[in-house]
Formats: sequence, structure tokens, C-alpha cells
Amino acid sequence: MSPMGTTPAGVQGEEQTARWVREMFSGVAGRYDLLNHLLSFHIDKYWRRRTVRRVKGILQRGDSRVMDLCCGTGDLLVELEKAAGRTLIGSDFCHPMLTAARDKIAARRFRSVVFEGDALRLPLRDGSLDLLTAAFGVRNFANYRKGFEEMRRVLKPGGVAAILEFSQPTNSVFAALYRFYSTKVLPGIGGWISGSRKAYSYLPDSVRKFPNAEELAVILTECGFREVEFERMTFGTVALHLARA
Repeated sequence: MSPMGTTPAGVQGEEQTARWVREMFSGVAGRYDLLNHLLSFHIDKYWRRRTVRRVKGILQRGDSRVMDLCCGTGDLLVELEKAAGRTLIGSDFCHPMLTAARDKIAARRFRSVVFEGDALRLPLRDGSLDLLTAAFGVRNFANYRKGFEEMRRVLKPGGVAAILEFSQPTNSVFAALYRFYSTKVLPGIGGWISGSRKAYSYLPDSVRKFPNAEELAVILTECGFREVEFERMTFGTVALHLARA
């Protein structure tokens, strides 16, 4: 586990790391949705729907302020808007991903707005939000703790962070199968379709180095969150953490 943040091979420092991650995602943005669905056998759609169900009470409060952080191509954001029935906001630091998100929102005639911003330095006032979601983005932070502290800063007291992220399977047999798939199969298929084997070698490596569900709960508590809970999905390959500011 990296104690600080994501660590792409051969890259040092937060600034270089952020630049590398941004460029990597820019290079695969055009095939990102296709590969997400293909490589997860479309189970990623269930993970997002489950996340939305867990925060539906906040979404359906007409006065709640909600943002999807690291929104990427907008898959979670459109599900959130569908449940809320109103305009929400999303943020990401990769411009090609945001372009795809805007196209997706427009194609569905939704109204949510996305903007380009760094998750470690959000252009929001303290205590601005009731709900902050992040799906498969926080493990790419150049500094995990700085990102979590920033998330807590922009949440109102009592506001909720919902973090959906890959984790480590708890069953040893399934863990071995998952390790083979993620290190041998996924880079080959992902690299072939996206044209970037480097990106689809980094992505499973970033999962391996990211804190497991229990460790992440501890870090969130250390960063000032309370009532931290998590649930594992799909044999522990994914965990949804809910934490209150």
C-alpha cells in the first residue's frame, strides 16, 4: 500500500503524478466506457446503482447540494440526476473525460453541469455540499489524505461522502483468480482496445496499492470523518464507503 497516493512507475512527486494520471486518462477517454463495461462484465452498472440507492434520501431532498467528484465520463452523475430529478454538478481534472460527460448528459436531455477542477484543490467554499460522491477516482489521487481532507472541507457538518472504489477480495481462491485476471488478462484486452497497454497496466496496479476497505475506513476517520461504514460488493472486489463530515 502506498502511504501517500498513487504511484505510477517512474513518476515522482505530486505534480508529476497528477500530470501523468491526467494524460493517461486523456489518452483512453474515447474507449473508457466501453472498457469499463466490458472488463467488469457490465457489473459496474450495478455498483453505481447500488451507490445511488444508498444516498437516495439525500438526493431526493430538494434543497440538498450534491457533487460527483472525479466524475469522468459521467456514468454515476447521470444515475444521480435520474434519482434526484434535478440539476447536479460534477467535477474532473481530465478535459476529454468531461467532454464525454457533457455529451452523455446532453444525449439524455439531462441538465447536470460539469466543470474542470483538481480534487485536491476544489474551487468550493467550506461547507458547501450535503453529498459528495466519487466512483473509481480517489485511488488516482496524488495524495490520498489531502484529497479526503478536501472532501471533508467542502461538506457541510453532517454531510456525507460516498466513495465507491476497487478493493481487495477477501476470499483467497477468488483473490487468486482476480489477481490473474487483473494482471494478465485485463492489461492485454484493455491495451488492445484502448491502444494504451500502459494505462491498463497502471489501473490494476493502482488497485493493488490502494488501501483495502478496513484501511480506508481508518484513514477516513483520521481525516476527520465520523460514522464511517463500508459494504463490500462482488466478492470484495469493490467497496462502498459512506462517511459523515
